[in-house]
Amino acid sequence: MCGIVGIVDAGDVSIPIYYVLYALQHRGQESAGITTFDGKKLFKYKDKGLVAEVFNEDILQELKGFAGIGHVRYPTTGEKIAENIQPFSFSFRGRNYAIAHNGNLTNGYTLRDEFEKRGQIFSTTTDTEIIGNIIADELRKSNSMEDAVLACMKKLEGSYSVVFLSEDKVYAFRDPLGIRPLCIGKTKSGHMVCSESVAVDALNGKFIRDVRPGELICISRDGLESVQITESSGRGHCVFEYIYFARADSVIDGRLVYDVRRKIGQALHLEAPVEADLVSPVPDSGIAHATGYSESSGIPYREGLIKNRYMGRTFIMPTQEDRENAVRIKLNPVKGHLKDKSVVIVDDSIVRGTTSRRIINIIRETGAKEIHMRVGSPPLKAPCYLGVDMPTREELIASDKSNEEVKESINATSLHHVSVESLINAIDMPAEDLCLGCLTGVYPLWIKGEKACPRYLDFVGGTYQSNIKEFNED
Repeated sequence: MCGIVGIVDAGDVSIPIYYVLYALQHRGQESAGITTFDGKKLFKYKDKGLVAEVFNEDILQELKGFAGIGHVRYPTTGEKIAENIQPFSFSFRGRNYAIAHNGNLTNGYTLRDEFEKRGQIFSTTTDTEIIGNIIADELRKSNSMEDAVLACMKKLEGSYSVVFLSEDKVYAFRDPLGIRPLCIGKTKSGHMVCSESVAVDALNGKFIRDVRPGELICISRDGLESVQITESSGRGHCVFEYIYFARADSVIDGRLVYDVRRKIGQALHLEAPVEADLVSPVPDSGIAHATGYSESSGIPYREGLIKNRYMGRTFIMPTQEDRENAVRIKLNPVKGHLKDKSVVIVDDSIVRGTTSRRIINIIRETGAKEIHMRVGSPPLKAPCYLGVDMPTREELIASDKSNEEVKESINATSLHHVSVESLINAIDMPAEDLCLGCLTGVYPLWIKGEKACPRYLDFVGGTYQSNIKEFNED
């Protein structure tokens, strides 16, 4: 779930890209990088760490140029090594290029094997280098970027939003199902593409629209051009963007994320009302959900947990031990709000269960009378192959446990997850246009060993009734 940006502007773009990456920091905390072009050469800098740790004023001044791309990394494929930090840059037939990518290819190993059999050498273990190699290979046959991206899309399977710096131009394209987000903005004297609309806001720019699935955008000093490279009969927008990953103030595919989460919270109350003294969020991603629950129920909204603002997102920390140790430092209970109270605690999701258990135990230690857990996503039952770090069913507490068993495991008084139907209604998008794979085990594209119902999903009464196939071919 990395964050990407590409900008072409009249002035130097390094500082604007820096601000954008700051706005997208929630999408990746492992590393950050910027590559720029000044009309003659590429300038680049990247390293492990948060954006503010990687860059300083001196470094940004050295990144000269009117065109550039940037990246913050959240690793799902590829090792956590310096070689995998993006953007990647390379030279081909006298031109300089750089590429950054958000997403996850499901046929990445197959494509890498094909290139290696032809003698291609790879310097990283990520999908992004594969995409760059495909584009370069196609540019060898044709100088048309449109032809190269079309050929690339025909070969890629999975999720991808890509920014590609070709010296004085920035190209951007999005997979035909639109799984990963990408949007277009107008800056004071140029244009930009980025993962979320909040990045446009960070530059006081004007949000124009989302990049359409299968669309190629070209930004140059002459302006912005677009062409629809390929189309799919359906979509596969990631529901986890609305549940957790995107910032609440972002607009993703025409939906304000905060409003979606508030509606989810309202549905949580209607589905599982309970008598309580207060509604409290798990900050920050549970705030909008809790607001909706409080509005619908009439139960007062109070902060029972205060977040240490200098902590990052524990869900995307690299190890389980790191996540568990971070919880107590990250969240401190407001004892005066919780002692002897019946509390509705609202969170965006339960993944492994360890964080939820720790949070509930912290609240219990304050003397809370009852703790009713309400969750803004349906139970996570299946792995994500398309960019979220949920690689195995064994890691997901709800994959083999009933609601009652999960409730007992996390030590809650009661537990309710929002239903798939209410989630879809809150997003206000047809079920067939959403990727619900982590919730249902049915994916919008073919994945070996999993059920798929691509582009013609029949969603009836909360279950997929027909057209489901299991893909077990080698």
